[in-house]
Amino acid sequence: MKAKAVLISVFHKNGLEPIVKKIDQLNIIIYATGGTKKFITDLGIPVVSVENLTSYPSILGGRVKTLHPKVFGGILSRRDNDNDKKQLTEFKIPEIGIVIVDLYPFEKTVESGVPEQEIIEKIDIGGISLIRAAAKNFKDVCCISSMNQYKDFLEIISENNGETTLEQRKKFATKAFNISSHYDTQIFNYFNKNHDEAVLKMSKINGKALRYGENPHQKGFFFGDFNKIFDKLHGKELSYNNLLDVDAAVNLMNEFKKEQPTFAILKHNNACGVAQRPTILQAYLDALAGDSISAFGGVLITNTKIDMATANEIHKLFCEVIIAPSYEKEALKKLKGKKNRIILIQKEIIVPKTTVRTCLNGVLVQDVDYKTDTKEILENVTTIQPSSKEIEDLLFASKICKNTKSNTIVLVKDKQLCASGTGQTSRIDALNQAITKAKHFKFDLNNAVMASDAFFPFPDCVEIANNAGINAVIQPGGSIKDQLSIAYCNKNKMSMVFTKTRHFKH
Repeated sequence: MKAKAVLISVFHKNGLEPIVKKIDQLNIIIYATGGTKKFITDLGIPVVSVENLTSYPSILGGRVKTLHPKVFGGILSRRDNDNDKKQLTEFKIPEIGIVIVDLYPFEKTVESGVPEQEIIEKIDIGGISLIRAAAKNFKDVCCISSMNQYKDFLEIISENNGETTLEQRKKFATKAFNISSHYDTQIFNYFNKNHDEAVLKMSKINGKALRYGENPHQKGFFFGDFNKIFDKLHGKELSYNNLLDVDAAVNLMNEFKKEQPTFAILKHNNACGVAQRPTILQAYLDALAGDSISAFGGVLITNTKIDMATANEIHKLFCEVIIAPSYEKEALKKLKGKKNRIILIQKEIIVPKTTVRTCLNGVLVQDVDYKTDTKEILENVTTIQPSSKEIEDLLFASKICKNTKSNTIVLVKDKQLCASGTGQTSRIDALNQAITKAKHFKFDLNNAVMASDAFFPFPDCVEIANNAGINAVIQPGGSIKDQLSIAYCNKNKMSMVFTKTRHFKH
């Protein structure tokens, strides 16, 4: 089917010129709105303004341009319906067989942080209505609903003398409803950003099939804009498990933004090595010392540029992913020496404000754990107070603890992760696991500190920690038996601080 007329109303003009020229060559009448009409006129191509078609001007500062029966009648008319044909003739409505729309950029306007009135003005009314009308009538109308579809559409009309098939029009209609539903979802979520309505609407249009899911027999997909937060410089495609580890790594390293060089190594979403040092090289070496066995095949991340000396050391390790804000030129060349090693540059990102996961026959949604424990909120509950150095270690341990699977205990000394007990059903098991692991890697736990993601219901954990040489503890507090742990610490000259914030992570 070849169209007799096209209506064009687009925000972005990029890529539109060759389409307009081809449509003109095909002798298809072009109707267009304000800015689009000027763009086409400047190309020297004949174009009819929508105002001439409707005999009605654009009003209300451009809010109303295309909302008129002469526009929507021409789009929605059924070509095989005699009554529709008669009405088109009676009211002098032209058949419009192609609609090209590119919506106001509502989502990007929200992200830009402009005042609300500017955001409201970027809610497209006419454009979204044109898309829905054209897509609904895909039997007779071809709907191009985004500048991202210009290339495919141009190829089709160039190869087929302006004609489109029913199958092609239906595919474009599918894309159109994807565009319109996503657009409406973003608008709703903007208005419902405080979750006043207990409604979940999600829309991710940048989907990508992965090699497989968590295991080879499972299908896997990633829906999101990976390139918005990373530049991928080298390596194989990221897997489902890679992406989970990268997510965990980014969340952990966000705790150490604008601090001294910090390096972390993660495996199965948990840190197996973390250290903060005056140089990135020493931070890496001390992070690796935390668990050089688990580091094999891990994800590496740092908050500062990777230099050549550090790259030489990293290159000795088999790792899946390396993430940094930047790399020295020679360091990058060295790290690219392993063909499959994934190398990423992390850009500035806005961390999502909510987390979503499937549960039973629905989903669970919650605010992210945005609280990071700081010196100001600490409550000294023991007779002995921690030294300034111990406070630094306690807060360092707390940041790692917050990003480790519960139940967890984290042991730190001199801003180095000695060991952690992760994902245990008992807090005692988590502590014993951490102590055993620390000793295995030859850490001296005398004067080390301990962090717990939740309170101690009994004094057993502080007793085990004390026997291992640990003399300072950070925990939320809140147990009805807090006093038992406090009394043990006082009796054994240990210091303990409460944060009053639990950090479960399941």
